[in-house]
Amino acid sequence: MTAYQLAQVNIARLKAPLDTPLLKDFVDNLDPVNADADAADGFVWRLQSDDGDATAISVFDDPWLIVNMSVWRDPDALTAFMYQGRHREMLSRRREWFQRVEEAMTTLWWVPAGHRPTVAEAEDRLLHLRTHGPAPYAFTLRTSFPPGADGGARGADRSATSPA
Repeated sequence: MTAYQLAQVNIARLKAPLDTPLLKDFVDNLDPVNADADAADGFVWRLQSDDGDATAISVFDDPWLIVNMSVWRDPDALTAFMYQGRHREMLSRRREWFQRVEEAMTTLWWVPAGHRPTVAEAEDRLLHLRTHGPAPYAFTLRTSFPPGADGGARGADRSATSPA
């Protein structure tokens, strides 16, 4: 069993409410894309409400933001899923449904195998990335760090691993 697994969160700012015609294709593809993720090699877990997706889960207390959070075996498993099949098709259409923003909306971090991150944990990691840039505590696919590089830092303990 792997000692660490890769957590990811991405948030998006909606252009319109989920129940409008503008978002119909996105909403119609949530269940199939989530089913593809659930069946993907290296998939471990994803955040979801009783509805089977995470669209009703609040992030940053902003009703225009939606969250996607999952845990994967490693970065290769995550990127294999992201850039193939139905998810790739939906990713290529994201500008139709979501506003363009300047700040980071996605981050990755290592979690001990079996840990299921919370939305509060994800918000903290994303804010850390926005403030400090990629670091072992919160990073990107482009600038990543090996498992355990943050010394298991969580919450207030991360100051020892944060860039000055």
